[in-house]
Amino acid sequence: MNTRLMPVLPVLISACLLLMLSFGYRAGFGLFLQPISDARGWGRDVLAFALAVQNLAWGIMAVFAGGLADRFGNLRVLLGGVVCYAAGMWGMAHAMTEITMVATAGVLIGAGIAGTAFGIVLPALARAVAPEKRGWALGLGTAAGSFGQFLVVPIMGEMVTGLGWFSALQWLSLSAFLMAILALPLARFGGASDTSSPAIDASLWQIVRRAFGARSYTLLALGFFVCGFHVAFITVHMPGYLVDLGFDARIGAWSISLIGLCNVVGAYMAGVMSGKRSKPAILSFIYTGRVVAITLFLLLPVTLPSILIFSAAMGFLWLATVPPTTGLVATFFGTRYMTLLYGIVFLSHQIGSFSGIWLGGWLYARFGNYDGVWLAGIVLGALAAALHWPIKESDEQARLRNPIPTA
Repeated sequence: MNTRLMPVLPVLISACLLLMLSFGYRAGFGLFLQPISDARGWGRDVLAFALAVQNLAWGIMAVFAGGLADRFGNLRVLLGGVVCYAAGMWGMAHAMTEITMVATAGVLIGAGIAGTAFGIVLPALARAVAPEKRGWALGLGTAAGSFGQFLVVPIMGEMVTGLGWFSALQWLSLSAFLMAILALPLARFGGASDTSSPAIDASLWQIVRRAFGARSYTLLALGFFVCGFHVAFITVHMPGYLVDLGFDARIGAWSISLIGLCNVVGAYMAGVMSGKRSKPAILSFIYTGRVVAITLFLLLPVTLPSILIFSAAMGFLWLATVPPTTGLVATFFGTRYMTLLYGIVFLSHQIGSFSGIWLGGWLYARFGNYDGVWLAGIVLGALAAALHWPIKESDEQARLRNPIPTA
């Protein structure tokens, strides 16, 4: 092993394990949709709406979590996220009304994910390694989150089957505190004491305003909306879409699982390539690839092989956007305020996620199909590819280092 990585090895291991748990839990909440709805006598739209709110709350809270982490270090934010995550799962088990379900499964767990996911952990990885290893580390962390989806969800499924949904949620709530132990090594690279990028005598609002004065940063945020739209729509609605076409429900589960497995490879490779190639070009390629994959999936007859090929293709492109996107934020502005500024870009992603989930359900309820959302995904993918092409990695680097007017 490279001796230069030995001092930060505990950070890499802890960060990857933490992301595996955080994303693993999140990916498994769909397992509770049917049993909770039946037990409470609700339609499935109640928990589905709560999970849509979860995505939106995650994005909104990520901005505040990023600002707090940059000011006070990431450990407090990570521990707060763990508490919210655990309390949300515990409260989800005991929720007896629609409002409490939205408050627990939606808002509380959304805040928990915001405090324990990419927006807080990846900047710590970026600070822990040398700049030339940054893309590799970000790819490794992103792949770990994907592997958590592949590994943790089956365990959650066995818990629901063997213990029942109520006990499963309680045990999962207790197990969430393992993330608190894994958060401790990350405190050393929390950001509040980062000297690689000089601190600025300005408010967080002034920093954000200056960041959006950089055209490349604005284009990056707009493009990330499309990533969220694609990912959330397919995750939530792909199983139902396949059932409507006459396939067994297990085919939808295999599709999502295959996406998660291929995502491990795609995310890692995107991180490695981000350290060697133009990050905007990589992002344009990813979105173009998604457009091609979705278009062919719709034009060709839908068969089991075509479903598996489409799932694998989307898996390789799934979270491959995260390493180059995160890396661009660090390239533009350094790592001192990276958590806040990535959190804002990620909020755009989560607004896209909410839009994809909601629009899919709304159009299906009115027209009985998902055709409009698939077509929207193609158009938005082409737009995202075009938005990333003019982004420049070098022309905005000094913006946050210049004096910021107080007026």
